[in-house]
Amino acid sequence: MLVILTMMAALSGLGCKQPIHQKPATSLLSFFSEKDFNQFFPQHSQFFTYAALKKAIDEMGNVEVKIEKRGQWIYKITRIDKLSGVSTIVRQDDDWDQDWAKKQEYTVVDLDYDNFCGDKNRTLDKKEAAAFFAQIAHETRNGTDHQYNDGLMLKQEIDTSSSYVILNKIYPAVKGASYYGRGPLQLSYNGNYGFASTCILGNKDILLNNPEQVSTDPVLAFKTALYFWMTPQGQKPSAHDVITGVWKPSAAELKSGYQPGFGMTINIINGAIECNKGEGQMAMKDRIGFYNYFLKLFSIEDKSGTCSCGKMMPFSS
Repeated sequence: MLVILTMMAALSGLGCKQPIHQKPATSLLSFFSEKDFNQFFPQHSQFFTYAALKKAIDEMGNVEVKIEKRGQWIYKITRIDKLSGVSTIVRQDDDWDQDWAKKQEYTVVDLDYDNFCGDKNRTLDKKEAAAFFAQIAHETRNGTDHQYNDGLMLKQEIDTSSSYVILNKIYPAVKGASYYGRGPLQLSYNGNYGFASTCILGNKDILLNNPEQVSTDPVLAFKTALYFWMTPQGQKPSAHDVITGVWKPSAAELKSGYQPGFGMTINIINGAIECNKGEGQMAMKDRIGFYNYFLKLFSIEDKSGTCSCGKMMPFSS
C-alpha cells in the first residue's frame, strides 16, 4: 500500500540552494496591462482580477518542484523555495526505497514555475498565453455567445451536487468534503486537490481538508491553474511543454493520434469527454474558438500545431 510521507522540515542530505531574489514579473505580464486584461475578459467576475493573477504568477515564480518517479506511480517530490533556498521533501511514497521499486524505470522532472510564458521569445510567450487564456475562459464561462467575451465568470461549477471523490490512497478524500471543479481550470477530484496542494503549498492536507479555499482565495485559485498548466501528471505531459514545443510525441503516442499543439492541451485538460469524437464536439470547438480569439488579440498565428483533438485517444489516466 502506498502512503504519502509529508516532511515539512528541510532535510540536510538534500543540500540547499542560495536564496534567489525575486525577479521582475514574468513575460506574460510584460505584454499586456490591467486595462488589456479587463478588455480580454469584459464580463469577468471581480473574484478573477488582474492583481490576483499577477500575485499568483509572482509567488509561483518563486517555486521549483523536482518530481522523481519509479515506474508510473511511485513518487518522490521535492519542493524548493527559491527565496529561502530551502529544499523540502513534500512527498515520498512508502515503496520508494523498496528493492523492487528501484528496478523500475526512473524518471525525473525539474519544474520551475517561473517558466510560465517565460520563454523570452515574445511570439512563443504570446502563443502560450493565448492557449492558457483560451482554456481558463472556456472553463469559467457562463453561457455561449460565440463572441468569446464571457470568460472568467464562474469561480466554481454551477452544479455542485457531485462530490468528485475517487479512491486514492495517496490523497484520500476527507469525510464531508467535496472536490468539484473550482478555479480558472476547474480543479476537480481529491487526487488533483492533494497533488496541487503538495506542489503549491508543500502540504497535501491543506486543500484536501479545505478544498473550498480555491473558490474563496483568488490568488490561490489562479495558482491552481498555473500548477495544472505547468505540471506533468501520470502519462500526461504538461500543457506548457505541449504548447511551447518542448514535448515531442513518441512513436506509440503518434499512433494514438497525439500531435503537438493546442489540441493536446485539450486532451490533457478534458480528453475523456471531448477527444476522439470527431470535429463536431461542441466543447472542443469552443476551446478552439477562444484560442483563435486570443491569438488574434495578440496579433499572432499558430501554423505549427494541431488545434483539434478530434482524432486523439484520451489518456487512460
